[in-house]
Amino acid sequence: QVQLVESGGGLVQAGGSLRLSCAASGSFFSIAVLGWYRQAPGKERELVADITRGGSTNYADSVKGRFTISRDNAKNTVYLQMNGLKPEDTAVYYCNAAIVPGIGFTIRYYWGQGTQVTVSS
Repeated sequence: QVQLVESGGGLVQAGGSLRLSCAASGSFFSIAVLGWYRQAPGKERELVADITRGGSTNYADSVKGRFTISRDNAKNTVYLQMNGLKPEDTAVYYCNAAIVPGIGFTIRYYWGQGTQVTVSS
């Protein structure tokens, strides 16, 4: 069983910063991709950023230049540094992991429980 535990959400004023963390635990071979998604009320869940095991990153246009994703492979942890926060960044942020259970096994996807980020104007 794989678990993803997120932390770091909260309330911040516009222009402020927050850092989200997500740690994966359990039995698996490796983590191929780690990512952050968000879902605002009444909207669909959307990709914020993701990062491969080798460090290649991908960002939503709306967060480029403000958010930075990073990972620590030794700790099975992904981070999202969010700077220059805007009210439209308010959402529940979810961690996602593409897990390789074992050599030759199909990748499985797991979600964290979500952490609320609220940006006041």
